[in-house]
Amino acid sequence: MTKYIPQGVCCKEIHFDVENVLVKNATSIGGYRGNLNAISKLIEGMPVEEVIANFKGNLCRNQTSCTDQLAQALEKLKK
Repeated sequence: MTKYIPQGVCCKEIHFDVENVLVKNATSIGGYRGNLNAISKLIEGMPVEEVIANFKGNLCRNQTSCTDQLAQALEKLKK
């Protein structure tokens, strides 16, 4: 399980696994629980590249968002 500490958002931690280039078991600590739970369900089994393409640059406040932070975490993991 990868643990990522996001910056500039309400969410305090993002956890996820990547198995065979697919996002699995995504969860968040803090933030808007209902929205983040729904996002986790929607991305379950989605290819990493698709999650990055859909979420990167999606801004909420502080020029980022929880989904943008997830995309950044996935990009970091790829490198």
